[in-house]
Amino acid sequence: MRWERGQRSRNIEDRRGQAPQGRMRMPGSGGAGLRLPSGRGGRGMSLTGIIVMLGIAWLLGINPLQMLMGGGGSTLGVDPSAGGFGASPNVAANPPSPARTSASEEELVDFISWVLDDVQKTWTQKLPGYQDATLVLFRDSTPSACGTGQAAMGPFYCPGDNKVYIDLSFYDELRQRFGAPGDFAQAYVLAHEIGHHIQRLTGIEEGVRKQQRRASKTAANDLSVRMELQADCLAGVWAESTARRGVLEAGDVEEGLTAAAAIGDDRIQKMSGRRVQPDSFTHGTSEQRMRWLRRGMELGDANQCDTFQVSSL
Repeated sequence: MRWERGQRSRNIEDRRGQAPQGRMRMPGSGGAGLRLPSGRGGRGMSLTGIIVMLGIAWLLGINPLQMLMGGGGSTLGVDPSAGGFGASPNVAANPPSPARTSASEEELVDFISWVLDDVQKTWTQKLPGYQDATLVLFRDSTPSACGTGQAAMGPFYCPGDNKVYIDLSFYDELRQRFGAPGDFAQAYVLAHEIGHHIQRLTGIEEGVRKQQRRASKTAANDLSVRMELQADCLAGVWAESTARRGVLEAGDVEEGLTAAAAIGDDRIQKMSGRRVQPDSFTHGTSEQRMRWLRRGMELGDANQCDTFQVSSL
């Protein structure tokens, strides 16, 4: 990707110098999704898009008057067995101290900072009323409004505090364990989590949670898959904007698709030596994740990311 180092984002909270926190609390709820207002070239949502979005929100049990209010946590899907988040932490953050780091890690932080600002600038143009999320950098474990997050869980978004959490060592795992290297693969991960933030702002996450509470486990998992695939599609919508602006380079699209395939539920279950069990999927198969990311990249329209109105994913 073509990017330039500059002043770091004001929306980054660096906790890398803090001591690790206690054990992770058991999850109480997870993340969720729908579709979002969007248009090409930074335009806002059309009147038709607004009507459609409000109609779908109503079907999901969301009060349309509260579309910009929101709450659970969504992981990228690297460790489905870890689940989501729910309870508030009972540990206080330790006072920060200078983090031991390296030149290569600081370059990665600069890159992630650039991606964060670019993604959120894009959604500010596309989504009226968009409010920035904060990116928390941590090591090992850290408290959040959704419980204590741990590096083994992979990146996650907490709607309770509107923050994305990531231990940068995840990118080493993405490259080495999952075979998905490249800067665009790294950018896709962050754009996916911002997709969950968009779902919270529009009230979609809340609506899906309501449905999940009264659904069977299989049906609840299906709703989770649809939410995660929509976040993939929303990440693709941002990627389409970078392509139009000449930010993407040769091979970037392939990097993103490789990363999406690497963290499919079916592939992770196989890597773990488990039998593939579709009813247990919470994030989607490798093929589904690639398909919806590609859809966002090809169409560049968040209104085309409605995973809740299609029978086949």
